[in-house]
Amino acid sequence: MVLTVDIGNTNITLGGFVSDEPVFVSRISTSQPKTEDELAIRILGALSLYGINKEDIDGVIVASVVPPLNFAVRKASEFIFGIEPLFVGPGIKSGIGIQCDMPSSVGADIIAAAVACKDIYGSPALIVDMGTATKMTVVNSAGAFIGTSIIPGVIMGLDALARETAQLPKISLELPDKVIAKNTADCMRSGVLYGSASMIDGMIDRINEEFGEDLPVYATGGMANTVIPLSRHSITVDDNLVLKGLNILYRKNKG
Repeated sequence: MVLTVDIGNTNITLGGFVSDEPVFVSRISTSQPKTEDELAIRILGALSLYGINKEDIDGVIVASVVPPLNFAVRKASEFIFGIEPLFVGPGIKSGIGIQCDMPSSVGADIIAAAVACKDIYGSPALIVDMGTATKMTVVNSAGAFIGTSIIPGVIMGLDALARETAQLPKISLELPDKVIAKNTADCMRSGVLYGSASMIDGMIDRINEEFGEDLPVYATGGMANTVIPLSRHSITVDDNLVLKGLNILYRKNKG
């Protein structure tokens, strides 16, 4: 089994793959600082929750956008599995081109999502990754990454409303009955959810116009299932796109 590890700013997502589909997916919160022992305990706990033995894991691959955690993850993997993990970064064989000013600056999660999109769905395509930030990535007809737009994420916007205003509270994020809401909490929910969907719709239109054709759109990330159904465009949601990309990258590099 290949263990895929997506280290984001909010969550660390673990996925175990046998062949092409995940056997399990588990999320633990990202918090710093974290020692290798603490990480090892949490990883072992996630595996135990899904009935996975550490002996079942014969490969580990990591995409990280939180560099301070990389050393601890490496040491935890070596301690638990006796395996040095493969990190997505410069020098890894991806099978896609990186057409931007600084290829080494492209996030590992973005590369993994682009690889999965090309291999599973085909290209060209537009990928909407709704995590801590919302990233809208374009791959061309050859499957090459040609650029990304990075937007403050849904929860980031909601937290900013509560933090930066005197009278707006912290709220849970359920869909309000109407866009024109009648109470403070629903007004905030309306703005954050419908506003995010409208922003994505508008960005899709602008990206299609600049690219010169209407791109098929695929969405992933923790907020995708909440926001994407409110969009007026046709968008395919794949919750595990980044993990699937990591699994593909592992096979490309480790056989």
